[in-house]
Amino acid sequence: MPALWAHLLGAYDEDSLATLERALDPAVRISHGPELPAQPAFDLLVAGRPSTEALASSPRLRTLLIPYAGLPERTRTLLRERPQIAVHNLHHNAGAAAELAAALLLCAAKFLVPLDRALRAGDWSPRYRPNPSLLLGGKRAVVLGYGAIGRRVAAFCCGLDMEVAAIRRRPAPAPATSSVSVHGPEALSDLLTDATAVVVALPLTEKTRGLLGETALACLPRESVVVNVGRGAVIDETALFTRLQDGRIRAAGLDVWYCYPKSEAQRTCTRPGTLPFEELENVVLSPHRGGALGMAEAERARMRALATSLNAAARGEEIPHRVDVAEGY
Repeated sequence: MPALWAHLLGAYDEDSLATLERALDPAVRISHGPELPAQPAFDLLVAGRPSTEALASSPRLRTLLIPYAGLPERTRTLLRERPQIAVHNLHHNAGAAAELAAALLLCAAKFLVPLDRALRAGDWSPRYRPNPSLLLGGKRAVVLGYGAIGRRVAAFCCGLDMEVAAIRRRPAPAPATSSVSVHGPEALSDLLTDATAVVVALPLTEKTRGLLGETALACLPRESVVVNVGRGAVIDETALFTRLQDGRIRAAGLDVWYCYPKSEAQRTCTRPGTLPFEELENVVLSPHRGGALGMAEAERARMRALATSLNAAARGEEIPHRVDVAEGY
């Protein structure tokens, strides 16, 4: 009899399932599909937004594994009523999200989008006007969230010869080989005062919602770039838009937003915010692709990470990336 039965709630393609099965221990049994098994007795459920029925269907269920980073608010609400179910994430996409954060930082700091648009039309005149690009080397970068994504972003900024400070909920010293200084949330205002780059890699919780509001953004110098690959609502929408519009923040690169399509029909006609960010020349817009959504390579990485967690559970080992339901991440 297998040591662990895991049900993958949802549709999975054959390539993904083959990748998963190759990496699984023989002690792990999996079932999959958008419907629950006829006689559910699984120990572990893989789902991001399970229904009440799914969470109550198996008397053996003790672990929910969310196959991406984050804890959806509705899922969190259901789990508060079920403290016997432990929750874990996958962080397989941390590298992809960090790479996009780096791309957004450079693209915004160098104003590449308007330059590209002009040259496609044969317009070389930006070459002969004052250059609005920012030099990042020797300046300060502040990384909000020093987890799997934030650590990679911080290392990239160090590679640009930036002075890097990170904010995390429970500060601990960075590795001895790192030049990153790590601080608690109380240091945020002081660190922002001299920040040329701010990269947000935070989840959305009660404590992080609106963390970068009018007061925090007012600390930033005009020569600053804001990048967000965490969650849109961590930054107050109105405060960010008005400061970008007025030039009190030099530029921004945003992958996460305030408005999302609610149906397939809306995917081609939904503005990303309640305010017209798309009209600002100093903003680089990305449609929440930091997790490498849809990439075959990313899906294989997800399956390998899922196998690592399932194998750990089957062996009685600690499953990686435990989520604190009370905190929201």
